[in-house]
This record gives sequence, C-alpha cells and structure tokens, in this order.
Amino acid sequence: MEDLLEIYRRIEYLRNNGVKMKEMADYTNMAASVLSSLYSNVLPNYISSLKKGSNREEALDYALAQVNNVSKKRLLGSLSELKEKLFELEPVPAVGLKDNPLLNMLNEEMPRSAQEAYNYNGIYISYSLSSSSNTLKVEPYLITASEKNDYVKVIHMSAYNTTHTGIALFNNHQTAYLMFNEREMPQMALFTIYLQLPMYDFPHLLKGLYLSLDYNRNPIARRIVFIKHSDSCSMEDFLEMKGRLVPQEELTEELLPYYNYTCQPEDCIKTCTVPSPQLNEHDLEKEKRLLEI
Repeated sequence: MEDLLEIYRRIEYLRNNGVKMKEMADYTNMAASVLSSLYSNVLPNYISSLKKGSNREEALDYALAQVNNVSKKRLLGSLSELKEKLFELEPVPAVGLKDNPLLNMLNEEMPRSAQEAYNYNGIYISYSLSSSSNTLKVEPYLITASEKNDYVKVIHMSAYNTTHTGIALFNNHQTAYLMFNEREMPQMALFTIYLQLPMYDFPHLLKGLYLSLDYNRNPIARRIVFIKHSDSCSMEDFLEMKGRLVPQEELTEELLPYYNYTCQPEDCIKTCTVPSPQLNEHDLEKEKRLLEI
C-alpha cells in the first residue's frame, strides 16, 4: 500500500503538466471512471485518514467505502502495474522555456513539489534567534499547494506581524527550500529557509537553517525549528496567529528547549563588511575580531 502515495503524486504531476485523465486511463488499461474515482476520492480520503491516525489498512477500507466502483482486491492486485505504467507516461515537454538550465529545473520542480505539499500542509510555528537582540523569535508559517496546484505557496508572519508570500521546493523527500522576498517589489532582499525532511509521512517537527540579511544588510545564518500547529490551510486561521520576540527572562518551560537549540552563540553564523582598500587576509582577521565584540 506504500505505492498508493506515489501513484497519487504521479497522477497529480501528470495532470499539472497537461496529461488528461482519459489519456492516463487509456495508457494504464484502466476504466476512466475507476481512475477518476481513485484520484478524486479514494486516495485523498486515504491520505486524510492516515493524517488522523488510522493505520494503512483501516485508511484504505474507509476510503474505498466512499465509492462503489473500485474493488480492493483488483486495486491491490494491479498496484505495481499501475505505478509502472504511470511512471512510463511522460507529459509532452513545454516549448518556449528560456535557455537556462536553472530556470528550466525550477519550472519543472515547482509543479512536482506541489505533489509533495500534502505531506507538509498546514500552519507551523517557527523558532529562531532574532537579528536585533538575543531573544527567541517566534513566527508562524503557512505551507499549502497553490489554488491551481502548480506550485507550493508559503506565507510568513514576521515577529512584527507583517506577512511575506513566497514559494517552496521539496526535493527527493530530503530537502525543502522556502524562499521569500522581505521587501516591497521591485527591491529584492531574499531570505531562504533550508529544512531537512525526515523520512516519514506528516512530520510534526522540521529543522534547518534560516539564511537572510541582518539589519546592516550583511549575510547571516541561524538554526530554525518548525513545529506543526495545525493541518489547517485556511488564510483566516493563519492571520489569527501572531509573531513575537520572547526575551530570555520570559521563556516558559515549553519554549526553553527551542531557545537552547537555536539561540546559543554557536547557532548563528555572521559576517560583516570591513572597510579596507587592501581587501586581503588581514581583513579576514579584523572581521573575526569585530564579530567577537
């Protein structure tokens, strides 16, 4: 039954890249109505039941009970062949892409990442070190597939309660990149969060590095932790959340582990600009001494 999740992701990927359900049904020798029920009802209900704590057998039985044209015996008997056929089928390559390998890769990865978003959908509370003071920064994030399922939309609520909208890329179930511009367009000031993805479904905790500019516009990298708050993808629910800065003396027992993990001196990598006409190795020594102050 592990193949069910991969089949759902593959159907989603093919649909987002222009392959019709009838084309998939014809290629896999499956009735179009059965494949449609599998995609639109059985697999979403199966995933939803898993999220609620059901085991795989119970989740599948519940999902199949919601339709009357998908047989459990036939489905399980044909899973390997269905998966193989779906992964043989490829969308017709888009034309007119810019001749830049990185842009092409991003264009391919965005709809593919949308297939992975269901595993990480929801509202998270992040914990990291503030750039302005030695305090714990607590900020909400929303992760969800876009309305057209063609990319992963992420929204950030800062400690000062301003919002930023960006994109996320999920790569090989191991790495996630959340990318934002924290300034008003057309000014560009990117901040990126790199997250390590654990090897199981619907994780409660994600951790990684927060890469941005400090208040002097110098690069800085800090540890960051994401804790799942809810499975809701509602913008209304998200906007009820608030970001804040928590000084050390106000830390609760619940917050202390996150402070200890993210806010120690070795948990922050900083750099600064040293005015110098030489720009040589001696400037590197000066920079390190300045950062120790």
